Amino acid sequence: MLPHRDPLQISAWSHERRWSIRGTEPFQSLSLIDGRTDDLAEVARAARAWHDGEALNGIRQVAPFVHLTGRFEVPDLDSARLVESEWQSMRVEASGLDYVWQKTYQALIEAAHAEPALRALYPFTSHWALRFSTTTRPCLTGVGPCLTAGSDGMYGVGTGFITSDLGVFATAHEAVAVAVHHMPSGLGPVTLGG
Repeated sequence: MLPHRDPLQISAWSHERRWSIRGTEPFQSLSLIDGRTDDLAEVARAARAWHDGEALNGIRQVAPFVHLTGRFEVPDLDSARLVESEWQSMRVEASGLDYVWQKTYQALIEAAHAEPALRALYPFTSHWALRFSTTTRPCLTGVGPCLTAGSDGMYGVGTGFITSDLGVFATAHEAVAVAVHHMPSGLGPVTLGG
């Protein structure tokens, strides 16, 4: 096993012939890969590739059921790379959601990512509300406003969790601009949280 990979988690379903996998990294315990299949041989191929240190894309090639979460491995725990990995994961997730508000949410994630002041912070969500931290997981240090994307196509910005006390806006770019304006000044680079 590579030291920057936890053992692959494999679960058997109890109500049908199906297996789930989840491959995480040990520092933040976040998924790098996951997937479901009814082919036990594919599970074995994914497990062998994960164990042998195959690149994430290589695991997907030997076991096509494997879903890449968008996160990439950061063996040296460089906080800037962990920030970049989390942004990439959020963008992948936003593009593949199967919800009515997917396009609105994706526009918010993309607009926030396009803003250098926000892209430099560690992004995280809770109840689909976009927030920012000056530390990585596992111990987040939230900072600045919270952004939301509504099913009505509107975007909220608030000082609290899922509030819109700073305004409701017609575009993601307007909401992001307000969030940037209300960010504290002098934020240094993101550090490891833990």
